[in-house]
Amino acid sequence: MKIAAIGTGGVGGYFGARLQQAGEEVFFLARGRHLAAIREKGLRLESPLGSATLKVKVYERPEEIGPVDVVLFAVKLWDTRAAAESIRPLLADGGVVIPFQNGVESIEMLRGILGTRPVMGGSAYIASRISAPGVVEHIGQMQRLQFGALLAEQRPLAERLLAACKKAGINAELSEDVVRNIWEKFAFLVAVSSATAVARAPLGVVRADPDLRRLFEQAMRETWTLARARGIPLADDFIETRMKHMDSLPAEMKASMAHDLEAGGKLEAPWLCGAVARMAREVGLEAPVNATVFAALKPYLDGKQNP
Repeated sequence: MKIAAIGTGGVGGYFGARLQQAGEEVFFLARGRHLAAIREKGLRLESPLGSATLKVKVYERPEEIGPVDVVLFAVKLWDTRAAAESIRPLLADGGVVIPFQNGVESIEMLRGILGTRPVMGGSAYIASRISAPGVVEHIGQMQRLQFGALLAEQRPLAERLLAACKKAGINAELSEDVVRNIWEKFAFLVAVSSATAVARAPLGVVRADPDLRRLFEQAMRETWTLARARGIPLADDFIETRMKHMDSLPAEMKASMAHDLEAGGKLEAPWLCGAVARMAREVGLEAPVNATVFAALKPYLDGKQNP
């Protein structure tokens, strides 16, 4: 397959690298110092599942790549609109785009820009980040992709991508209800990102402290309540099972938003805790924990202040 990884960060960089290692033709999009480092030294993947330095095809603009079968769309949420506008040349021959992002509004936004036909849905589960220019660091063992067709005509490409992921050793699943899966990830991620960012601490600290643990649980419960109000059938025992899952994760794990906060970068909070607070108001609910976390993070949203 011809695959374009739009955003060579913790998601696009990791999964794109694994697919290239398995023999797929992968094109990477990067910029700035990260782009320069990859061009000079290759893409370095540091992972407990196997590290490697890969010579990759890396570009600054999508039009340099040309049409592909699948676009792994993994840019930061604030870049969604501009990046979506730029990838039209990649979809010219009937390819599809799968947003592997942190929010729940990407499908709607991409469809508004690109139309309904090329847009699938997806979720990525991985603790990873750009640790230095040209270097993608994977923490722990978790590395999972869920994706699914939203139209019947997308199914053949989805099945081909699934086969490619399996060949690459990626824990991948072709979902029959990808929108529900996206909300499942969102509810958990809102909790992880809120707790680790506002506490400036890893998950081990959060789950060991009763107050932070309650913050985590309540942030997730508010998101679960919102999902159910919007007709998304999250399970009755969702909170209980996800709290057990949280206890099984690496103690040093932090959400990408917490890493961005530490680095003085922009934050995805408006599309995570902020989105829960906003969407809750729209359906007549209250989400006080998410609203409070968002308020606490507002001074750092544009990355100009250091925590």
